[in-house]
Parts: sequence; C-alpha cells; structure tokens
Amino acid sequence: MRKRLYEIIELSKDDDKLSKAYDFFMMFVIIASLIPLAFKETNNLFMVVERVSTAIFIIDYILRFVTADYRSEGTSGRIKAFVLYPFTPLAIVDLLAIIPSFGIIASGFKMLKLFRLLRTFRVFRAFKIIRYSKSVMIISNVMKKQKESLLAVCVLAAAYVLICALIIFNVEPDTFDNFFSAIYWATVSLTTMGYGDIYPVSTIGRIVTMVSSFVGIAIVALPSGIITAGYMDEINKQ
Repeated sequence: MRKRLYEIIELSKDDDKLSKAYDFFMMFVIIASLIPLAFKETNNLFMVVERVSTAIFIIDYILRFVTADYRSEGTSGRIKAFVLYPFTPLAIVDLLAIIPSFGIIASGFKMLKLFRLLRTFRVFRAFKIIRYSKSVMIISNVMKKQKESLLAVCVLAAAYVLICALIIFNVEPDTFDNFFSAIYWATVSLTTMGYGDIYPVSTIGRIVTMVSSFVGIAIVALPSGIITAGYMDEINKQ
C-alpha cells in the first residue's frame, strides 16, 4: 500500500496513468492557490480556495513523509530517511507553503496573528511545480551537466562588466558619480536593456558604449546556446 502511494506521488512514469493524474491535480491545486495572491482584496471564495489547497498540501506532505523510506535502501537507510526528509529542499518548500495558512485558522488570537507576516512565504508554492514537471527536471539536469560551461560564461560576463565599468568611469568621470554607477551602466549595457537614466555624452564614451553593446550581445547569447544544446541532448537521450 505504502509502496503504491510512493509510486503515485512521485514524478509520474509514462505508463502510470494514476501517477500522471496526481501530478496534474497537484499542479492545478498549486496554480489555484496562487490566484488569490494576484488580488489585494479577499473574499469567501479565496478563503475556501486557501483552506482547501492548504489541506491538500498537508495531506501531500504527510504522504511524502510516510513513504520517505522508499528513497533509501536497507533498514538503517530507511530510518535515516524519515529523520532527514523534513530537511530536504523540496520538503522545506512544502512546509513553507503550508505554515502561513495557519494564520487564518488562528486569526482569533492576537499573538498568533503574527503568522500573517508569513503570508508572503506562500509564493513558495510556485516552486512545488518543479516536483511535478518533467520539463523543469530536464532543464535542471541540463544546468547540472553544463554547470562548468555556464560558470565560465558567468566569469566572462563579470569580467566584462568590471572592465567596461573601469573604462567608462575613467573616460567620463563627470557623468558617473561613483564606480557603482559605472557598474550599473555596464550591466545594463551587457543585457542591452538601455534604460537611458545614465549614458555617456562624449564621443569616446559613445564609442565605448557601441563596442560594449556588441560584445554584450555575444556574451548574452552564449548561455542560451549552451542550454539549448544541452536540452536537445537530454531530449535525444530520453
């Protein structure tokens, strides 16, 4: 019985229709629980959605806890699994998605109204979708496998920002009050956003801006290519 529960609540397999149905149901509940966050006002419908979704999250958390031993092998490993499960990243996200809702249940107690401050943690419910999405898991695997290449791009981008900031700060000292403003400008140039709040006015400064923009486009394109190539490889393997 517990083993079947474990198979259902974990990421669905291609031939397990019940597990797939559970995943889609949980994704629907997660999305529904986030809808009230898009409104400043609350109403009876939002209160019902909040309480029902919280009850479902609690049941899901309990089911995952009582089947945590199936993630480990051996008796000692199973006991350890029960102890360590509440401290795993996804279990913490699940708990953070549940705790703020107890402020509604205990709203009659002034001291417990402090739990309303934790309402902001309900946004963690969005991260629960990671558990039920195969596409997100594929992207996660790509990020892990391509971490060295992506790290190299990050180092290159950081070096670009610092070098451009140093150049523009010395070329136009009157335009940039401090070095942080130069870093801000270099970062905006890297992403080609161009807010226009800080910009060079001299000819040399504009030339530096044009060159840095072309280089920035190339740097921004690198991680996209790396992730796309890794994603395609992962899809082909599956």
